[in-house]
Amino acid sequence: MSQAEQETRKQVADAYAAAIRQAQQGSGSCCGPATPAGTVAKLAGYEAELDTHKEAGASSFGCGNPLAFAGVEKGQAVLDLGSGAGFDLLIAADKVGAQGKVIGVDMTDAMIEVARDNIRKAGRDNIEVRKGLIEELPVEDGSVDWVISNCVINLSPEKERVFKEIERVLAPGGRFSVSDIVAHDLPPWVREHAQAYSACVAGAVSEEEYVAGLRAAGLVEIEVSERIVYDADQICGLVESDLRSFGIDPTDVAGAFAELAGKVQSIRISGRKPPDRAPEP
Repeated sequence: MSQAEQETRKQVADAYAAAIRQAQQGSGSCCGPATPAGTVAKLAGYEAELDTHKEAGASSFGCGNPLAFAGVEKGQAVLDLGSGAGFDLLIAADKVGAQGKVIGVDMTDAMIEVARDNIRKAGRDNIEVRKGLIEELPVEDGSVDWVISNCVINLSPEKERVFKEIERVLAPGGRFSVSDIVAHDLPPWVREHAQAYSACVAGAVSEEEYVAGLRAAGLVEIEVSERIVYDADQICGLVESDLRSFGIDPTDVAGAFAELAGKVQSIRISGRKPPDRAPEP
């Protein structure tokens, strides 16, 4: 791991530790008045789930709903990369039931603490949160049926390692469902801006690069089932809970988001690990 990659991870961890504190306290919005709790989760497609897990949803920084329409079944094992405050963990736990298992991995102590608190309040005993990097998952080979992730892989400076880890931890025939940010033709200043990286923008690659990386890791049947192209207001709504903790002056962001309009989108992308082949006769 290079010094630059280590620094990027530290910036992201520090930024999200600050963002979760602000989300819990409530803060103003660069887009206007303070945004009601759960607004980002609603934008990401979680309207129904917020009725069940309102508190965890209020601290969600996701850009989509990776579990929407996913074929997760009772008794399965689900792994969430970058599990944050635990919103997707709780939804997955509802799907797999008491006989199933849900594992969350996050690198930020503050997020892990909030997630464990949300899990305790929800009374779930089939969820485990582990500290670790998504590029080096503390999870056994071939041990999970599903990998999910919500607006996290774009933050990694080593996405190819993440894709290989997804392939490694999935059981043969196991599936993944990821919601993430992709982008094209970003202005150079965005790529160079550490705060923009932490806000899910600067680290994003194109959809074509994303798909190619998954295929190179050995994953198959890759499909993009949903695309949401963001206008300036939606981009602001996606990252507004982060902005002040990143030290960005709200008076400066309107023009920046206008420049990004149409170049940033969230996608839901899915696929699977090939099943084991029967031995040749």
